[in-house]
Amino acid sequence: MDAARSKLESIDAYLLQLATQRKLSTHTLAAYGRDLRELAALSAETAWAALGQAEVRRLAAKLHSRELEPRSIARKLSSWRGFFDWLGRHTELAANPVDGVRAPKRAKTLPRALSVDDAVQLVAAPARPRAGAAAEPAALCDHAMFELLYSSGLRVAELCGLDLRHRKADAAGPASLGWLDREGGEVLVTGKGNKMRSVPVGAAALAALAAWIAVRPAPADGSAALFLNQRGRRVSPRVVQLRLQAHAVASGAPVHVHPHMLRHSFASHVLQSSGDLRAVQEMLGHASISSTQVYTALDFQHLAQVYDRAHPRAKIK
Repeated sequence: MDAARSKLESIDAYLLQLATQRKLSTHTLAAYGRDLRELAALSAETAWAALGQAEVRRLAAKLHSRELEPRSIARKLSSWRGFFDWLGRHTELAANPVDGVRAPKRAKTLPRALSVDDAVQLVAAPARPRAGAAAEPAALCDHAMFELLYSSGLRVAELCGLDLRHRKADAAGPASLGWLDREGGEVLVTGKGNKMRSVPVGAAALAALAAWIAVRPAPADGSAALFLNQRGRRVSPRVVQLRLQAHAVASGAPVHVHPHMLRHSFASHVLQSSGDLRAVQEMLGHASISSTQVYTALDFQHLAQVYDRAHPRAKIK
């Protein structure tokens, strides 16, 4: 067996272990697979056991020379490091060649969020009918999705995974990973790491959801999916992205809008109003408070802008 084939087989074995034992999501597994196959291609015929720290540094530098973002290089190194940790437990690997290799430093970038007025105007604006779809149901579905994204700060995959109500596993399909609780005024979603959380849903979003549910057809695939595409099947993240982008353009949004921007806007605006970082962390489903703290910088930016506009001595005249 040649080295290249042996390397790919070890990658497949590692991904199988991640899928069966750690129960990682398909998206995470796909990302690991891409990173590790790229490593196999970059290292060519060099066997895993012959790959040293100097070679890994050279490969990381090569990625940097291709103008790959430091964040992406750091993610790849993390994927590689985890793979070699696993390999060391199953083979006679002398040491992890990725240990001690760091990605280039990256400039700290803040997530982009809409202003309160722009966010409210965007999601409150009626969604335009989509070509080839019944006007009212299609527009009501889009409006409900946009209101819910901003109301509850959901990831787009969490939004797409929502069912109309909780369903137990049966012959028709698996148990619900997320669902709407209209009486409780909340959604329950399964986020990263298969952690479930409940998030409140605002009155405007509940009203938009009620209008959509009143005309929602039965899903064509027999699922309990809350949001549907034009074929009557569960909507995909890509479709939500395209619909929101088109709606933002039609509504005159001042910037390019994507679903995660509504999540950033939700977090920033709740923090501005409440100052409760822990509550925002729980609603976003962040495992670490450090992931949520980035919104304190956005909050400071907002305060600085208010100061500049309002304080008589903010600017020298």
